[in-house]
Amino acid sequence: MIRTAQPADLDAIATLHARARATYYRGHLPEQDYAGEGEVGRTREGWSRAVARSAADGGVLCAEQDGQLAGVAAFRTERGETTLTQLHVDPAHWRRGIGAALHAACLDAWRRAGIRRVRLEVYEKNLRAQAFYAAHGWRPDPATPGSGSHRTLWLTVPEPSGEGEASGE
Repeated sequence: MIRTAQPADLDAIATLHARARATYYRGHLPEQDYAGEGEVGRTREGWSRAVARSAADGGVLCAEQDGQLAGVAAFRTERGETTLTQLHVDPAHWRRGIGAALHAACLDAWRRAGIRRVRLEVYEKNLRAQAFYAAHGWRPDPATPGSGSHRTLWLTVPEPSGEGEASGE
């Protein structure tokens, strides 16, 4: 089940986010940069701001499986540009379609809001995420290749009838 995140979800979201990040940062960054109580607290604060945004400024969606938080996605629209800022699935729930369901829910929200193009930045060493995004139509933009350790990808939101195809511009 996909639903809008609520303030009561913040502890579960921050914990899930920390577990997911550890899978791709471990061995690449010092552990204090992505794990530990301080990082979970900082992460929770960021998610708190995201959950509090108005619908016009973005959204946070939660995926539940068997009554437990299994994934989360967040997007933000600022100065006319929409960014998928987060999409995480709890590693214990990988390969069950949760990421695809969250992505589809984001697409629906973007269509309803009239958003036609979305960007994201993905950690360059997170090959699992890069493969996921490529399979869902995200493409690198040579004009904005990325910043430092992240790659920038773009998605043209496909038409709801399935006539359009997700492709980069």
